[in-house]
Amino acid sequence: MPENPHHSSGGSDHHPVGMDDVARRVLLPVVSPAADDADGKNGAAAAAAIDLCWDQHQQKIPDPFVWPQSDALASSERELDAPVVDVAAAMRGGTGMRRAAEQVAAACASHGLFQVTGHGLDPALARAAIDGAAGFFRLPLATKQRARRAPGNVTGYAAAHVDRFTANLPWKETLSFAHRTTSSAAGSRVVVDYFTSVLGSDFKPLGAVYQDYCEAMKRVSLEIMEVIGVSLGVGRSCYRDFFADGGAIMRCNYYPPCPEPERALGTGPHCDPSALTLLLQDGAVDGLQVLADGEWRPVRPRPGALVVNIGDTFVALSNGRYRSCLHRAVVHRERERRSLAFFLCPRDDRVVRPPQRLLAGGGGQEEEGRRYPDFTWADMARFTQRHYRADACTLDAFARWLRAAPTCAAATSASASQSQDKAAQETV
Repeated sequence: MPENPHHSSGGSDHHPVGMDDVARRVLLPVVSPAADDADGKNGAAAAAAIDLCWDQHQQKIPDPFVWPQSDALASSERELDAPVVDVAAAMRGGTGMRRAAEQVAAACASHGLFQVTGHGLDPALARAAIDGAAGFFRLPLATKQRARRAPGNVTGYAAAHVDRFTANLPWKETLSFAHRTTSSAAGSRVVVDYFTSVLGSDFKPLGAVYQDYCEAMKRVSLEIMEVIGVSLGVGRSCYRDFFADGGAIMRCNYYPPCPEPERALGTGPHCDPSALTLLLQDGAVDGLQVLADGEWRPVRPRPGALVVNIGDTFVALSNGRYRSCLHRAVVHRERERRSLAFFLCPRDDRVVRPPQRLLAGGGGQEEEGRRYPDFTWADMARFTQRHYRADACTLDAFARWLRAAPTCAAATSASASQSQDKAAQETV
């Protein structure tokens, strides 16, 4: 997800954020002037300028791409200690589930990341999805711009996030689109319809690849939620049921070679605002790094494995027992890198609230154990897309913002949804 230009790397997922700091950062616009241009000409010109930056004959990177030294600290040679969880064994129950739950609990209480095998993703589908992304990013800029992301929208094509920011730009291109679970025939083609509507009928086959890929990722993510539920002692069905009718954002990432990789970042330090991220890394080119014990430790690609990390929304669902993964992506001087990220989210209007078992006390004492107020995914998405550049402190800033504005959409939607979602809230 987007990254914060003000963040100073530290060893904790969430840092105390004062109300003055929240107000300063929330009220400042995060959308660049180009994004407000009605006819989009300025945005297109900015993207064209970014396209020139990918020219490998460049010796220096433009100033907007230079990151503060605190965010671009040197990487550690020590690889992140992340367990590899066998999902297939876990789904069979018994010893497999117990071992998987123990591995997940240890990782999520520490740094929030683990890898999974036994996920059942067809290698041919994974290859087609990676190759499809590579093909898309090789297209002429004018073609990619057909899918240009609109201001305040999470979906679409973006070059270095110039549609949102003017400094600390990430050295990457992205293509993002939504996926949702539905029983209707039309809904089952939502990804295909997106590709054909914004890029044209020639892109229908690519849309079909990503439709299948998203459905596979949704299946795997729900299985992982079963393991996470067991690891927290709330049972296999608790979180699975909560996310069963939820949606997701799928993002294809491309990190071009960079002439000054030591001064740039592909993605700045941040925690994902969503609940769970499933990442497929391409080949042997590493780039993902996690902050652990004060060091940026690499998560190197493992053949056949998916990287899974906890996001801010799930931190709230676990009542702070699990940590959101603070991570970044580095770039290379001569090597390009690609990855596919699937961000699992709750249904837009579902109230995010921890299961009763994770609340301290009970009865009238439960609120004493609450770490975060009720909110919906729609509120979180709006906050991070329109008001706040996601960083290591997003969840704390969001919670303080909600508490300071009880009449905001979050409080209103939570109140209106409580009666209809009461059954769901009692289990999640």
